[in-house]
This record gives sequence, C-alpha cells and structure tokens, in this order.
Amino acid sequence: MARPATETARSAPAARHGAFHSLRVAAVDRLTDDSVAVTFAVPPELRETYRYMPGQHLALRRAGGGAEIRRTYSICGPALAPEGPETLRVGVRLVEGGEFSTFALKKLTVGDTVEVMAPAGRFVLEPGPGHFVGVVGGSGITPVLSIVSTLLAREPEARFCLIRSDRTAASTMFLEEVADLKDRYPDRLQLVHVLSREEQQTGLPSGRLDEDRLTGLLPALLPVEAVDGWFLCGPYGLVQGAERALRALGVPRGRVHQEIFHVDDGASTAPARVAAPAHATVTATLDGRSGSWPVQDGESLLEAVLRNRADAPYACKGGVCGTCRAFLVSGEVRMDRNFALEADEVGAGYVLACQSHPVTEQVELDFDR
Repeated sequence: MARPATETARSAPAARHGAFHSLRVAAVDRLTDDSVAVTFAVPPELRETYRYMPGQHLALRRAGGGAEIRRTYSICGPALAPEGPETLRVGVRLVEGGEFSTFALKKLTVGDTVEVMAPAGRFVLEPGPGHFVGVVGGSGITPVLSIVSTLLAREPEARFCLIRSDRTAASTMFLEEVADLKDRYPDRLQLVHVLSREEQQTGLPSGRLDEDRLTGLLPALLPVEAVDGWFLCGPYGLVQGAERALRALGVPRGRVHQEIFHVDDGASTAPARVAAPAHATVTATLDGRSGSWPVQDGESLLEAVLRNRADAPYACKGGVCGTCRAFLVSGEVRMDRNFALEADEVGAGYVLACQSHPVTEQVELDFDR
C-alpha cells in the first residue's frame, strides 16, 4: 500500500527559484547561419527577480507536440545593473532535431512571449582584481562573454585571457562582440582564436584544442601558476581535455570551473535503472513548503517530487544544466550522471535530483539551500 503524502509549510523565501514568467521578445539577432541572440524585455516589477550574476543561464519553456519543452540558454550580456536588468539576452545555436532551437531560429519573432525561469547556475565569477582565463568551444562562448564583459567593465585591476575554438570563422558566435571588447580593453583582454576546420592567415594553426595541445599551449601564452581562475565551457570533449591539461600543469582543482554544453552519447554510460528500496520515501522542501511522497520503482527523486509538486525546478533532466540541484539533508542516493556539479558541491552534500535514485528508504532533499 502506498504511503500517504504529507506536506507542511514554513516561512517561504521571498523569491520562487523555480517559477516562470512570460517575457516579451524584444529582438532576435542573427549571429551565424545556425545561431541567434534572443533579447527579452524585463518589466520593472520583475527586474529584481531576473537580477543575475555573470555566467548564469535561463530555463525557457514552451508547449510543443503535446508536451512541455524546457531548454537552458546562457545569458550573454554584462551584469551591470544592480537594480536588475531591463533586458536579458541569450545565445541559441541550432541543434539537429532540437525542438526549441529550431523554433527559436525559424519561428520566434519580436513581440512573441516566452516563459522564462529566474536566472540560475553557479558557473559564475564575482568581479574582482586578478588574472582569469576562459577556454571555450563553440556556443560555450555565451556565458563567458557575460563574465568577461562584466569583469572588465567593473574591475580595472582585472585581466582576462580568452582562448576560444570554433569550426570556421563563419560559424563563430559573437565574433563582433568579442572584437569590440578587445578594442575597448586592449591591454587587459588577451584573445586567442583557434579554428578547427579552417586555416587563418595569422594566429595559431588550425586544429582541435585537445589535451596535448593545451598542455603545450597554455604555458607559452601566460603564467599558468599565476592565474586566479579558469573557466572552461563547451562540448564535453573540450572541457574534459582542458581539465586534464590543467591538472597536468599543476593547477589546483579549486581554481577550475566548468560548464558543459553538449555531452556526446558515448561520454558516459549511465548504470541500469534499479528498483528503489521497498517503501522508499522522499521528503522535499521547495519554496518553504515540505512534503513527503513515495518513490516508485526506477523513478528519479525529481520524478517523484514532480508527481506531487509541478513547480519543482528542472530543465534538461540529463545531468547537465544543474537546475534541479538540491541539498541532501539525510539518506543516501546514487547519481546516474553528473556534468553540472563541481567536486566541492558534491562534497558539501549537493545532488542532481534528476539523476538521483534512493539507496536508503528515507531520503530528504532541500531545494531552497
């Protein structure tokens, strides 16, 4: 017999981190043949809600094909308005077979409305003095563009080295925006651009930025040991190769931050779904309210919570975006995949609810921490 669900309330936080609001599209700018930048207008009453740190992302939601579609896209604009932004700009690259990206590139127009969740994500840099480096591939430039533009505008004692990899010049997102930053901050922004499928008249030879190449390239470009923070963003292969290169060069793990935009099917093998312990129960706290519900066989903890709380935060359900991050208050879980949480977050007790399955009969999560 299923256990009855129970729910209690406590003092709710001021903002609901999983809530969506309808925002009007103010601009759709073509960046390349397969990418656009979408700008949303933020009304005055929601500017505090959408105040963001450079590097954070937005979850977008729409109905399609009889089901709800959610996708996350990084904010690319600088975070310069302490009272909250008047607009939010995200970069969208077309993914083969991608329902939302196809809609954004082919159908989305000025005046349309899209449901947008409040900013989330921990791939961020609070502006301060120091020397920082970004290693990005393809659309991985999007959050790093926000980080770089914010840092250089707000902190005169900061320097940034941007190492970016793209297939061709024509496929490079935000090419003009990065060039403008280089012109504005010539002494504080170092730019290195590598094309994997096209030769350049100047700069580095073409080819992929893999582990071996980065291990040799980075010490030739900058004093590796003096860098205060490394920001790696892009496809799984590039990010993992860069991380291994930094490890080989002796960079402390705490200085390396990463966000993966695309994970190949062969990047990891998820373990087979297993039956939950008999009568497993998840207790979850979300927006100040706590409830306890049974976990069905093979269900993730997020799925169990969503059956009872449709407002539970999530986007990709693939262990990549980190939107469903929660603190494990008690019990034990097994995560199938984790491409979003850093080692210190896991060590501190955080899990991805979409990838977590109960190991103990009682598990308690807190989405508000």
